[in-house]
Amino acid sequence: MRAVLTALTTAAAQREAVALITVMSAEGEFADARRRHLVVWPDARPPVGDLTIGALQPQLLAAARQAINQRRHTQLHYQTEQGALTLFVEVQPQPYHLIIAGAGHVAVPLATMAALCDFTVTVLDDRPQYANRQRFPTAHRVIAGPFREELCKLRGNRPTFDAQTCLVLVTRGHQYDVELLLEVLDDPLAYLGMIGSRRRIRAVYELLEQERGIPRHKFDRVHAPIGLNIGAQTPAEIAVAILAEIINTVRGGAIA
Repeated sequence: MRAVLTALTTAAAQREAVALITVMSAEGEFADARRRHLVVWPDARPPVGDLTIGALQPQLLAAARQAINQRRHTQLHYQTEQGALTLFVEVQPQPYHLIIAGAGHVAVPLATMAALCDFTVTVLDDRPQYANRQRFPTAHRVIAGPFREELCKLRGNRPTFDAQTCLVLVTRGHQYDVELLLEVLDDPLAYLGMIGSRRRIRAVYELLEQERGIPRHKFDRVHAPIGLNIGAQTPAEIAVAILAEIINTVRGGAIA
């Protein structure tokens, strides 16, 4: 049990996705599994713990990893000639990673509120006087450097950003937003939003469609103008609208 607890606390500290499998009931040859636990990661790392369920374990691990990917707790039941087994898979999902491109007035309250909502927050700007720890004390990373170059570095060795990543484009310059939009347009992001008026956004889409040959339907997934329409005016209110839209999107909320 100590190894199980250590694995869970370490995963939480490192903000990793993990699942705790608990045996709820066990009968027949599975009786020894009662009250046992197993910690499972979404990748091929060996689990921590031992359920003593023999040939059922590979099937259980596959189901647990699917639950992690779906970010959803689940209950599993197995009935074999050897006995019956009921388990509960409690998922500790990886926090969503929110990348805020642009460290202006809206970014400051957005980073603070997103961290409060347990997002991993990265702020990116090419101006060190804006992208610094003094302005963003709650962000997990603050990066000062060229927008596109630093955004690409955040991908690491992956070809694209994954479905745990949200990107907000609120740079000071129209050209930076478009440059970054083109960089990630085909990435399977959980959320992609770009600030700007309806007229400006429409002009951007028309320009990219005509000059770059980008099909208009590719822009359907971009939340622009960014944020829910709550009549926001101040930077903090705009940040509330943006974060609300992100949460609504990743949680499958009912607001269209």
